[in-house]
Amino acid sequence: MCVIFLSISKVHASEDAPQPKHEQWYTGSLISPSGPQFKAGVLGIEPYFTYNQAVDYLGANGSSMPMASGQRTVANSTMVKYGLTDHISIQIFPAISYRWKKHEGNTSGLKFGDLPVDVLWRFLDPDPKRYIPSLSLFAGMLMPTGDYTQLGRSQDGAGNGAYVFRTALVEQSTYELPDDHTLRLRMWGMFRRAVSSARLQDMTSYGTTKGFVGRGRPGMSGQTGFSLEFGFNQRLVLALDVARDWANGARVWGSYRGGRRIDRISAASGDWMVAPALEYSWSPRFGVVAGASTFFAGHNTNLTVSPQVAVNMIF
Repeated sequence: MCVIFLSISKVHASEDAPQPKHEQWYTGSLISPSGPQFKAGVLGIEPYFTYNQAVDYLGANGSSMPMASGQRTVANSTMVKYGLTDHISIQIFPAISYRWKKHEGNTSGLKFGDLPVDVLWRFLDPDPKRYIPSLSLFAGMLMPTGDYTQLGRSQDGAGNGAYVFRTALVEQSTYELPDDHTLRLRMWGMFRRAVSSARLQDMTSYGTTKGFVGRGRPGMSGQTGFSLEFGFNQRLVLALDVARDWANGARVWGSYRGGRRIDRISAASGDWMVAPALEYSWSPRFGVVAGASTFFAGHNTNLTVSPQVAVNMIF
C-alpha cells in the first residue's frame, strides 16, 4: 500500500466553525483527510516525518506469517493547502523517501514519490449548535512523478507510472461535552482509479526484471474510516483514527526477451488500521501531532508499524 498513503492532509482550528466557550485548537489527526480552508488566502503547511517498518505478513486468509526481514522506510511528506475562496482550496502533498531491506539493499538516494494534486470544495457549512456537520468533496489526480521503470535497484521504485484519479467525501462535526471539553468526529470515504497505464521496461516497481517490455496499471483502491479528537483543554487533544484500506491487484502485461509473454493480475489486498496520537497547539495557528499507525487485521499485505510526527502551521 502506498503511504502515501497515505496518504493524505490535516486540519487546524482555523478550518472549523467558531467554537463556543474556549475555542478548541486542533492540528488534525494522523490519518483523516480534511476539508478546505475556511477563509480565502489562508495557507496551511504541515510536514510529516514517518518511519515505517514491516514486522509481519498477513496472508490470504489473514493469518500472520513471520518475515525474515521487513521493508523499512523513512519519509517526509508535506501537505500544502491554499484557500482560493472561503469554500474552495487547492492542495498538493509532495513526499520523499528512503527505503532499505535486508538482502535487497537500499535506494540509490532520496526518492520523490508520485504527487497528489487535489481541489477541495466545502458544500455544506457547519453549525454545531444545530448539530449540522460540514461536508466536503475533494477530487484530484495522482501525478506519476516517482521512479517506476528501468530501475537501477529494486528499492528505487517510488511510483506507479500511471495517472490515478482520486476523490473523497469528508464529514466533520463538533460536539460540546461536560466540563468544557469538546469532541470532534470525522468520517470519510475515498476512491482511487487509474486513468492511464504505465510503459514498463526491465526492472520496475511492478516486480518485472531485466528484459521485460510491456505495460502496467495499478488496481482500484480506496479507504473508509473515522477519527475522534477529544479536547482535554484548549491546547491538548487525544486523537484516534480507525480506517479500512482495500486495493485490487495491479495488472502487468507484456513479454520478456525470448518471447515469453505474461499477463497477470496480482492478488487483492486489504487491511484495518488504527492510529492513536496526541495533539498539542501553542497557538490557534501552530501545533504538533505525534503518534503511530499500525495494522491490526488484513490480508495479502505487510503488517507495519509507523511512528510519525507532524508540525501544523497556518499563515
